[in-house]
Amino acid sequence: MKKKILITWGLGYIGSHAVVAFEEAWYETVILDNLSNSCLSNLRMITNTLWYTPKYYEYDLRDKKSIFEMFEENQFQGVIHFAWLKSPFESQDKPIYYFENNISWSIVLFEAMDYFKVKNIVFSSSANTYHSNNVLPIKETDLQRPTNPYGTTKLLLEKILEDLSQFSGFNVINLRYFNPIWAHPSGKLGEDPEGIPNNLFPFIFKVLTGELDQLKVFGWDYNTHDWTWIRDFIDVNDLVYAHILAYWKIEENNDRWYCNTFNVGTWNGISVLDAINAVEQWLWLKVNYKIVEKRNWDIPISFCDTSKIEKELWFKANTSIKESVKNSWKFYNK
Repeated sequence: MKKKILITWGLGYIGSHAVVAFEEAWYETVILDNLSNSCLSNLRMITNTLWYTPKYYEYDLRDKKSIFEMFEENQFQGVIHFAWLKSPFESQDKPIYYFENNISWSIVLFEAMDYFKVKNIVFSSSANTYHSNNVLPIKETDLQRPTNPYGTTKLLLEKILEDLSQFSGFNVINLRYFNPIWAHPSGKLGEDPEGIPNNLFPFIFKVLTGELDQLKVFGWDYNTHDWTWIRDFIDVNDLVYAHILAYWKIEENNDRWYCNTFNVGTWNGISVLDAINAVEQWLWLKVNYKIVEKRNWDIPISFCDTSKIEKELWFKANTSIKESVKNSWKFYNK
C-alpha cells in the first residue's frame, strides 16, 4: 500500500512538480491549495503528466474545521509544506499579509498534524533567511538575518518547527533553497507567473515568446566578472528530488525525534549575462534586454555550500543547464 502524504500549495510552481515526483516515487499525494497564489490549470497539467488526478482539496488554512476534517478523512504519514506566499519584493509592501499567510495559518496545519499524530514534515525554507554579509559559499551554520518579511516568515517557521520537534515529537527537515528555476522534462509543468515575473528566467522566456517586450537587467556595476549579479540557480526537478531524499531521511528516523536543516543548491553561481548567453546559445534566439538602475535590495553574489546535503542525503544537482533550458522552452512554447 502506498504511503499517503499531504502537499500544501500543491498547485504552485514547486508544489506541482513535487506532486508528480512523489507520485512517481510511489507515494499517494493529497493536494491542499486555496488558489490564492496558484492556478487550477496546474491540476490539469499534473493530470496530463501522470495520466490520473491526485486527490485535491481547495481549502484555506484559515478554515480550521475543514483542515481537521481533511486530516480525519485521510491517514497521512507526513506533510510537505510549501507555505503560500513567496515573493520577497511583495512582502516589503504587504508584511502583515505575509505574516498572516505564512505563519499564522501554518499554525493551523501544525495543530492538525499534532492532533492526528502526523509528525513527519519537510518544510520549504529559503536562502532569504541568511544575512547578506555572510562569507561565500553560504553554510547552514551561517548567520540568519532576513532583509525582508518573506525571509522573516521562513526563519520563524523554521524556529517553530524546531520547537515542535523538541517538545512535540515532530520529525523535521528544513530545506533552504536558493533560486528554483526551469520546468518539467515533459514540458507540461513550469513557472508561468502573471504579469511581470519576479524571477530572471521566466522573464527571459516571456521576452522570447513575445509576451513581454524587453528584459530589464538591474545594475551594471557589481564586483563580478561581467558586472551583473550572480545567483545559485537550481533546476526544479533536482529540487523536488531533494524533498524526496529528505522525506526518506525522516522515515529512517521515524522512531525518534529528528530535526535538521540543509541548503539545496548547486554550489555554483550564474550571472545575469551568463544566464542570457546560455539561453541564446542553446535556443539560437536573441534575448532583448536593457541595462537599468540596480535595485537597493539586490546583493552582488549568492551561492551555497552543499557539502552537508551531499554527505547526509546523497543529493547532488545533476541537471545540465542545456537540458534545463530545453525543458523550459518546451513549456513556454506551449
